[in-house]
Amino acid sequence: MCKFYFSGLLACYMIFFTAPALAQREPDKIFMDNIKTVQLTMYGNQLAYPVVKLNSNDMLQLDFDDMDGDIKSYYYNFELRNADWSPVQMSYYDYVKGYTNQRITTYRSASQVLTRYTHYQLTFPNRDIMPVKAGNYLLKVFINGDTSRLAFTRRFVVVSPMVSVAAQVQQPFNQQFFRTHQKIQLTVNSGNMNVSYPQQQIKVVILQNDRWDNCIQNIKPNIIRGNSYEYNGENDCLFPAMREWRWLDLTSFRLLSDRVRRQQNTNTAYDLYVIPDVSRNTQRYIYYKDYDGWYAALTNENVNPYWNGDYATVHFTYITPSRSPYQGKELYIIGQMTHYGKDEKAKLQWNEEKGQYETTLLLKQGYYDYAYALSPAAGKQAFNTDETEGNIWEAENEYTVLVYYRELGGRYDQLVNVTTLNSLQNRPGQ
Repeated sequence: MCKFYFSGLLACYMIFFTAPALAQREPDKIFMDNIKTVQLTMYGNQLAYPVVKLNSNDMLQLDFDDMDGDIKSYYYNFELRNADWSPVQMSYYDYVKGYTNQRITTYRSASQVLTRYTHYQLTFPNRDIMPVKAGNYLLKVFINGDTSRLAFTRRFVVVSPMVSVAAQVQQPFNQQFFRTHQKIQLTVNSGNMNVSYPQQQIKVVILQNDRWDNCIQNIKPNIIRGNSYEYNGENDCLFPAMREWRWLDLTSFRLLSDRVRRQQNTNTAYDLYVIPDVSRNTQRYIYYKDYDGWYAALTNENVNPYWNGDYATVHFTYITPSRSPYQGKELYIIGQMTHYGKDEKAKLQWNEEKGQYETTLLLKQGYYDYAYALSPAAGKQAFNTDETEGNIWEAENEYTVLVYYRELGGRYDQLVNVTTLNSLQNRPGQ
């Protein structure tokens, strides 16, 4: 009897705690195969990172598609997290005003398309659920009000400006990084805040193009002058500059862009073949306006891209300079469309017969940025683009500086400043 009792407890544990545990390890994750094209952005702007100012009228917009094409009961709630995205040991009602779980009630079946799906949309904060503390938040979407049946999770942040930040993008002095990296120099001024131990109470996180996979964190001020803390270590805030992202225009499946080589359509599906890609690390640098790794659901056919946009199976090909596979490394497509290499199909497979890497992605009509990268080096988290894309100091990148503060004896990290800067506009002398 004890054996059966133990087995039952273990089964319950697996059901109720596996998905939430995964959400803790990887904050941005899709748990169900039927979920596609998840976007969490500022309301009305698909290219704006979800940042809400506390007690303001700022709104976020969530969009996603259920490829089953039926109607399901999706619910959502929020979870407050620390600066490192670890869970906060606080009651839900300490940081949220409203209901524990709330149903997503705005949805619409796709029309005028070959691919069957249901589009769901949510705008928040709203009177049903509203964050009341500044910090990192995890949006959780789940089925039938059961929080253990996660569909997906997405990050957003709520800021209460309490400190000031001065920052700029510099060219590194170190000759090793002079032509390939960009350095962020910043100063945080805490003003009238009660900061007794700035190296412990103040935490700074820097994002490049709103990516968390290669963020810089756990840096300490190297100069402290009263309430002013300077982060100017030569090797503390260095990012590989890469170059402008590759692009793919899929706003129409009838009038193909020049990056699509051919199409092979049936009465039930679209197949699009992208022109083979090659390494760019030795190519001359050319600036052009890009989406900094993001994508946007768009069409040029005067229809609503959210529920009138169709899907296509898109075939990607990458040819190495030597026509042989990279030794001891895997090749990935990175960008928001593959959750920066985390999707299963982001990894390309080597085709020995054709001498090339290949993969396919199911993509909705829109405009996409992407890049190729090799698997992270030992002990590193971020993918490596040195061989596939190259790094050019002059490249355009957007950086976001997030500053957190924890009171002495406090139970969580407050987000007290969010500052954005551009590598072309926020350089010395600009």
